[in-house]
Amino acid sequence: MAEQERESVIRQAADAYGGAFHADLLEQYKLYVQSAENVSARRVISNRYLLTLNAALVALYGLQSATFGQGYWTLLIPVIGIAVSLLWYLIIRSHADLNRIKFDVIHEFEQHLPAAMYEYEWKLAKRGRGKTYRTVTTIEGWIPVLFAVLHVVLAVMIILSIAGVVDWTR
Repeated sequence: MAEQERESVIRQAADAYGGAFHADLLEQYKLYVQSAENVSARRVISNRYLLTLNAALVALYGLQSATFGQGYWTLLIPVIGIAVSLLWYLIIRSHADLNRIKFDVIHEFEQHLPAAMYEYEWKLAKRGRGKTYRTVTTIEGWIPVLFAVLHVVLAVMIILSIAGVVDWTR
């Protein structure tokens, strides 16, 4: 959305609002910063859950192939793993997009406060493109990609084994 078209986070002027304008603005700012932190907390919980699920699928593959051997039904494990990894990646992107929006709002809030700590910090971090700081999203996005690659390799191994091209039991 173009800068001119975007509405301001401030809906009323201080003089039209009344005496509690600055106190209420600061309180809303605090609540909004907390909501951004809650998104990050949910993101951590999602990552833990999906990491555990992916690790369990890899362990299940190892257990079933050692116990029962290869069969077409064993392809189900890496197929589920690929789907879980894709969904995990999309969840990471969704949380990143939501946080980006939340921090745009926080930066706008800070234009009406005496200090703009988040905006200043982001400027010092060169918006996540600097040499000393990379966005967590960039780093964590590789984890589901690596799991997806692992699941693809497992699927190829199963297919090659079923087709009799390779015998992994030797």
